[in-house]
Amino acid sequence: MKQKEVQFVYEVYNSIKSLTKSDAALLENARKTTATAYAPYSNFQVGAAALLVNGEIVHGSNQENASYPVGLCAERVLISAISAIYPNTAIHTLAISYHNLNGDSSHPISPCGICRQSLLEYEARLKHPIRVIMSGMEGKVFVISNASMLLPLSFTSEDLK
Repeated sequence: MKQKEVQFVYEVYNSIKSLTKSDAALLENARKTTATAYAPYSNFQVGAAALLVNGEIVHGSNQENASYPVGLCAERVLISAISAIYPNTAIHTLAISYHNLNGDSSHPISPCGICRQSLLEYEARLKHPIRVIMSGMEGKVFVISNASMLLPLSFTSEDLK
């Protein structure tokens, strides 16, 4: 038997004030974008903002539906918008924030499994790592250098060959 180890490395900042000016601006964009979420069932508004390699910033927010499985997370709304507006343009940095109308919004959260898979696919398709900034409406901020780190032992297009 062999044992292998997967290492996960990320940066932790005490607040948005500790970030670079550009990262803080992108996170502030994500925080503001939470207000565009349609989340009448969960009251959990998620906003995402992406800085593209061409310098453009694109936003997305979660969109719920009474038929729960057909709702969309902010990250997938964002990827779809980028793909439609700026086809084949890589994401340099993605900021994700949330506003929990039922409780606390002061700690970072991570994308769900479907969004992790979608980010991994987007990275692979455009052959460009996506930096990910995660935070609530206040408090600590996590920064990950590559979205693929969120999904170790992932299923990729290589598995289909």
